[in-house]
Amino acid sequence: MLLGILVVLSFIPTADVTENKILVAQRPLLTVDNKTATLICNYTYNGTGEEFRASLHKGANSAVEVCFISWNTSKIVSKLNKDSNCHVTHDKGKVIFNLWNMSASQTDIYFCKIEAMYPPPYVCNEKSNGTVIHVKETPIEIQEPQSAISLWIMVAMTGILALYSMLITTVFINYWQKSKKNLYHQNDYMNMTPRHPPYQKKKGYPSYAPTRDYTAYRSWQP
Repeated sequence: MLLGILVVLSFIPTADVTENKILVAQRPLLTVDNKTATLICNYTYNGTGEEFRASLHKGANSAVEVCFISWNTSKIVSKLNKDSNCHVTHDKGKVIFNLWNMSASQTDIYFCKIEAMYPPPYVCNEKSNGTVIHVKETPIEIQEPQSAISLWIMVAMTGILALYSMLITTVFINYWQKSKKNLYHQNDYMNMTPRHPPYQKKKGYPSYAPTRDYTAYRSWQP
C-alpha cells in the first residue's frame, strides 16, 4: 500500500517554489541646484526574460508617467512625456533617467517601475519608497543698494566741485572789481589840465595858464 502511494506521488510534477521578483533600489532624496537631475534606478531580477520596460512616474499615487524605455535582444525603444524633458538610458542592472530644464513646480516624489514583459509570466517590481526630487527655486537677482562708501565718495566729489565753483566765482568777482577800480583811476589821471574858476572866464583870461620860460630871465647874466 505504501509502495503504491509513493509510485503515484513520483508522477506528480514538483511545484517551483522559487518566485520571480524584480527588486528596485533608488536614493530617497535628490536636490537639484542647476535644473538638471540624474536619477539612477538599480534593479535585480532573478528570472529570465527577453523584453523589459522601465518607466519613471511622479506623484504619491504614481499617476503621471514622465518617460519610459523598453528593450529586448534586438532593439531599444524610448518615449517621453510631452511636458517633460527626459532622456533614458539602460545599462546592466540599472536604468538612468536624466531630467533637465526642471522648475520648482516639478518638485515631487518619483518612482521607478521595472517590468519583465516577455516571456510569461509578467513580472513587475513592488512599489518602492521613491525619490523626492527637490528643485530649488532660482533666486531673482536684486540689485544691491549702493554702499555707504560709494555714497560718501559722491558727496565728497559734489562738495569739491561746489567749492571749486565758488572759488572761481570769487576770483572772477575780485578781478572784475579791481579792473573797474583801475579804469576809474585812469580816467581821473587823464584830465590833468588846470582849470580856472568860472569867474575868470568873464575877465578874458585864457582857459589855461601858459608855461613860463625862465631861461629868458637868465640870459642877461654873465
